[in-house]
Amino acid sequence: MIKNKIFALLSVMAIIIPFAKPVKSEAINFTLKDTIHSDSAILINLDSDTVIHEKNADDKQMPGPLVNIMTAIVCIEQCTDLNQEIIIDESIYTDLYVTEYPDDIRTAEIYNEDILTYTDLLYAMMLTSSIEASQTIAYNIGGRSVSSFVDKMNEKASELGLKSTHFTNPTGMYDENQYTSARDMTILTEYALSIPNFEKICSTYSYNPSVPNLERHEDRSEWIWYHSNSMMDSESDYYYPGARGVKTGNLEKGGRNIIALASKDGNNYLAVAMRSPLSDANGNTQFYHLEDARDLFNWAFNHFSYQIILAETAELGEIPVSLADGNDYVLARPKEEISLLWYDDIDVSLINRDNIIWYKKSLQAPVKKGELLGEVTLEYSGEALATVELIAVSNVERSTAKYNLYAAKMFPKSNWFKKAIIISCVLCGIYILICIYSFILFKNNSKPIKPKYAVPNIKDKNKRK
Repeated sequence: MIKNKIFALLSVMAIIIPFAKPVKSEAINFTLKDTIHSDSAILINLDSDTVIHEKNADDKQMPGPLVNIMTAIVCIEQCTDLNQEIIIDESIYTDLYVTEYPDDIRTAEIYNEDILTYTDLLYAMMLTSSIEASQTIAYNIGGRSVSSFVDKMNEKASELGLKSTHFTNPTGMYDENQYTSARDMTILTEYALSIPNFEKICSTYSYNPSVPNLERHEDRSEWIWYHSNSMMDSESDYYYPGARGVKTGNLEKGGRNIIALASKDGNNYLAVAMRSPLSDANGNTQFYHLEDARDLFNWAFNHFSYQIILAETAELGEIPVSLADGNDYVLARPKEEISLLWYDDIDVSLINRDNIIWYKKSLQAPVKKGELLGEVTLEYSGEALATVELIAVSNVERSTAKYNLYAAKMFPKSNWFKKAIIISCVLCGIYILICIYSFILFKNNSKPIKPKYAVPNIKDKNKRK
């Protein structure tokens, strides 16, 4: 029974209360007083998807059986029927027993010719890190090819943007070319929690296979798989109320790893701790990853509370307003109140509220109450916390006298004035052309007509004679 294996956890805080319009929130890495023994760790609030503590989160580490999370994802997404029964063929995984690190091997008492569904295999893998289960899943889903299945794992990693991750096997057995990071494992786990069945499987403490297989397991009631995360075991020294799943993984050369969920008072957290030492300086076996998890939980639950870091009524500046009837400025306030799950050792007055961007340097009356004026980004220790828009506190009416004077003063500079000048010039030009044309016509009509004198026809004159 792998019930007595011990592993680590945890998780933490920082959550933004939802608003009518979401407020942009960034991660902030609060300093933890207790020492984290794990080489890499990351703490995230799932409700707001906000990281509040991290340690070497991008360093490459050996994942060990944390790899099973990706194995489960590919299985769930590729398998058309998780209730399909599979006949176990031990030849698929027996070669894995020949290893330089036999202590890394995890099994679930699955025997040759046992019949299990894909769902059963997923439980065996996620609860116990069973190499029989993970290798069988990969072989069958990969079209009788484990390497084909591993290709699918790496394709999914690329799709999810896991920049520091490469898979070489579905079991998590040692391979120097198989690596990941705490940050990548956080992204992977968040995605896994969003797909059907995964959270239910990884959060179950004990599971009895659905198919009896009585020929090889005479007492079915004793064939039970327990989750390797002992923080879920109420009889363990490391039991922590509210903790569950997700996956643990130990490697002789990679230390102890854990990914776990925890919930309390409606808040949900995810913690990843990687490469925790297997023993202390004297060679005594230690489970530092569980201590890290406990410290993270206590820190989160005991020292974080919701605090208003920017009230809706806070006045954050003013903008000049011309042509105003009264005050020649308008005050700006946040469009909405900002509340965060905040560390009680840090005074909220230390949050920088001076990073303001005004949409305009000045305004002209009238200004309406609630009109958008700019935005402010709240910062602490150089890290952005949230960005919220700023609006006008009140109306600013326009002064009729000031406006008329302004209009008269600005009319010569206005487009209307320019258009009036152009139109006047055009009309004057047309008028001048008409005058010139009329003058020419008048002159032509006024010329004296040369008189024509009648000269008698000589022939007619002779006839008269």
